[in-house]
Amino acid sequence: MAAQLTDRITLAGRHASSRVLFGPHVTNLGVRRSISPRHVAYYERRARGGAGIVVTEVASVHASDWPYERAPLAADCVDGWRDVVSACRPHGTLVLAGLGHTGLQGSSAYSQSVLWGPSRVPDVVSREMPMPMERPEIEELVEGFRAAAARVVEADMDGVELDAGPRGLLRQFHSALTNVRGDEYGADRLRLTREVITAVREELGPGRVLSLRLSCDERTSWGGITPSVAAEQAKTLAGALDLLVVVRGGALSVTAYRPDFHTPAGFNTETCLSVRRAVAGGVPVALQGSVIDPVLARRALDDGVADVIEMTRAQIADPDLVAKIRSGSAPRPCILCNQTCRVRDPRNPLVTCVGNPTAGHEVVDPPEPQPYPCISADAETALVVGGGPAGLEAARVLATSGHRVTVAEAADRLGGLVRTAAADAPHLQPLTGWLEAECRSLGVDFRLGVTVSDADIDAAHKNGVTVVVATGSRPRPAPFPVEGTTQCVDAVDVLSGAALREGPVLVFDPIGGPIAVALAEWLAASGREVGVVTPDPVAGSRLGPSGDLFDANGRLQRAGVARHLSSRIVSAGHSGARIRNRYTGAETLVPCAAVIDCSPRLPDNTLRSGAVRVGDCVAPRTLLEAIREGRLEAHALRLPASTRDRTMSWDSSTAR
Repeated sequence: MAAQLTDRITLAGRHASSRVLFGPHVTNLGVRRSISPRHVAYYERRARGGAGIVVTEVASVHASDWPYERAPLAADCVDGWRDVVSACRPHGTLVLAGLGHTGLQGSSAYSQSVLWGPSRVPDVVSREMPMPMERPEIEELVEGFRAAAARVVEADMDGVELDAGPRGLLRQFHSALTNVRGDEYGADRLRLTREVITAVREELGPGRVLSLRLSCDERTSWGGITPSVAAEQAKTLAGALDLLVVVRGGALSVTAYRPDFHTPAGFNTETCLSVRRAVAGGVPVALQGSVIDPVLARRALDDGVADVIEMTRAQIADPDLVAKIRSGSAPRPCILCNQTCRVRDPRNPLVTCVGNPTAGHEVVDPPEPQPYPCISADAETALVVGGGPAGLEAARVLATSGHRVTVAEAADRLGGLVRTAAADAPHLQPLTGWLEAECRSLGVDFRLGVTVSDADIDAAHKNGVTVVVATGSRPRPAPFPVEGTTQCVDAVDVLSGAALREGPVLVFDPIGGPIAVALAEWLAASGREVGVVTPDPVAGSRLGPSGDLFDANGRLQRAGVARHLSSRIVSAGHSGARIRNRYTGAETLVPCAAVIDCSPRLPDNTLRSGAVRVGDCVAPRTLLEAIREGRLEAHALRLPASTRDRTMSWDSSTAR
C-alpha cells in the first residue's frame, strides 16, 4: 500500500509527522542577517498545521556571500535556529537548516567584495564577472559548510539541507555551463559537493538529517545539467544523503524553479521519477514543483514518484494544509500568482500571500478563534455591502467570531472583479470560490441582486448592526480625448462581456501589470489583431517580481501582439489612436477599431454613510490589499459592542 501524505517518515532515525515538506525560500523576515522572531512564528505556524519537515531560509556559510540585504548568515543564526526548533519540534516537525552560497549568482552590493565562482563566467543577469575560486577559497568554502553544520548541532536542529539548486554555488560547480575548469574540480564536477557532504556529515554525525536540494534540469538542452546528467549525479551522491530534493533551474532559467500559473503544476514529476529510479532506493526522494493540490501530491506518492512532497507555496497560502488534508476539509488555495510570495526584490517586501495576508505577519495579525464559536441567539449582527474578495473575507472573519453576517451584493453573483477577471485569468477563480464556500459553511446569508442605500446603512447602524462597505471600484474617464468612431472601453467592461467593434484592438497599459498582458493574450487567442501601448520600455514591466516578465513578452511575441513601447496614447479618433513616444516626442497613428483602457479605476464612493470601508472602494489596488483590509477591519470589529441595540438585525426588505 502506498504511503499517505499524512503518514510519518523516518530520516536518519528522526521521525517527521507527515510527508509534506515546507521548503526554503526568501522571506525578508530577518533582522540584519539573523533568524528573527518573525521567522520563528512563520515556521511554527506551518509546523502547527502539520508540516512534517521545515527547511529554514538558506543561510550563507561564508561572509563572501551576501545575496540580498536580509539574507541569513549561518554564523549569526544559532539563537534563531534554536528558537525555531523549540517552536516546531513539539508539533512533530523536523527542522533542517538551509545552508548554501550563491557564488557568481550572488550580489556584491552588500558584501562590497568580489563574487566567487567555479570559472570566469559572468552571471547572465548582473553580467558581473566572478573570481575563479582557487584552492584557498575552496578550502574556505568547505570549512564554511563545516562550521555552519557545527552551529546546526549547537542549535539542536534535526539536520541540514545543502543548496545545489538554481542559485547555488554547488550547482555552478556541477554544470558544464559555469564550470570550465582545467583542474580536478573541472574533471570531476561533483568533487566539491562530495567534500562538502563529507565535512558536514562529520559534524552532524549519523543521527541528524543531511538533505541535498539538487537542480536536475537547467532547462538548457544544448549543455549543462539535463535530467539524464542529473540522474547520474544523484546516483553518485545518494549513498551519502538522507534526503534528496529534486528541483530544476540554473543561471539561465532561475524563474523555472518556482514559476507561476502559466506552468502546469507538478512540472518536475517525470524528472523526479527518473531520479528516484536512478538512486534505486538509496535515498528518499522529495518532489518539488508547484505541487499545490493534495490530489496531485497523493498521486505522486501512489505512482512512486517520490517519498516526500514539497508543498511550500500551498502552505504559505494555508498553513493548516496538512491538518485539513487529515480532516478532509478544503485548504485555502494557492493560485500560483507569485505576486507576494516571491520576494527577492530590491524593495525588500515581506513574504506573504494574496489570499492569506496573515502569512509573514503571524506576530502582528490577530489569530482566528479555534474552534469557531457557534452563532448564538443574541449574536452580534453584521452587514457587508459587496461580495467581492474584500467583502467575502470580511464576512468570513466576522462569522468566525460568532457574528450573524449578511452579505448584500448588487450583482447576481459573488466574486467581484476577481470573478470578472477569471474570464481571461481562470487561476483566480478558486480563491473567491473558496471564500464563498467558507462563508456558506459558517452560515453567512447572501442576498444577491440587492442594492444597499445610505438610508439602509443609517438604519442598520441605528439597530446596532456592524456595517462593512466593500463596493469595489468604477471606471474612470479615458485619460485621453476620444472622438469619431474609435471605441474606448474599460478593461473590466471587456471582461464582463462588452462587445468590441470589428477590427484591430489597442490595449493601453499605463500600469505595467498583469491585466493588460492577459487581455492581449486572450484577445489574440480569439483571433483579434492586438497591440499594446505602454509608457514602459517593456510590456508588463510589473511582472518582473513575479518572474513572468521574460515569459510574458515571449508569449506576446509568439501571439503576434504588437508592442508600442515607451509611448502614450494622446488621442483616439476616426482612424485609430495617436501615440507619442515619451522620449522623442514623435507621434504615430496606430489604426484600430477599439481601445481598451487598463488605467487605474476609481473607488466606488456611491455610498456616503459612515461605515468601515475595505478594498477597492478605499482605493483600487491589488487583490492582496482587498483581502488584507477585509480581514484586518473585520478583526477590529469582531469584539461585541455593548452599547449596540441587538433587538433588530438588518433586513434587506428595506433595500432597493
